[in-house]
Amino acid sequence: MDSLFYFDQHYFYPLFTDREKNIRNRQKLEGQLTENKLVKTELDLLEEGATVYKLIGPVLFKQDLTEAKQNVEKRIDYIIAEINRLEQTIADAGTKQENQKQTVMRLQNAVTQRFRTK
Repeated sequence: MDSLFYFDQHYFYPLFTDREKNIRNRQKLEGQLTENKLVKTELDLLEEGATVYKLIGPVLFKQDLTEAKQNVEKRIDYIIAEINRLEQTIADAGTKQENQKQTVMRLQNAVTQRFRTK
């Protein structure tokens, strides 16, 4: 039984915590995606030649509208790619977690059977 506890603590639990961390990161990225889509919508409403300012630290810098739109579009593309990567990582972790769970159940059944035969 000690080996089952060791197995759970050293193999199963880290998979669980990593998966949860990736889920939290995905949620954070989804929030950023929503924000960036709102910014894109606002930038699309502006007329060509409108003045746009970008906040960098405590300072506002003037930025070209076309450049601002391109930057936001690149950020959106990057965030979507990261969300997709995290979703694949989460799915892989879920599969590994399920495999580890099956292994633990097989070990528990083997130990139970061994004690029953004695």
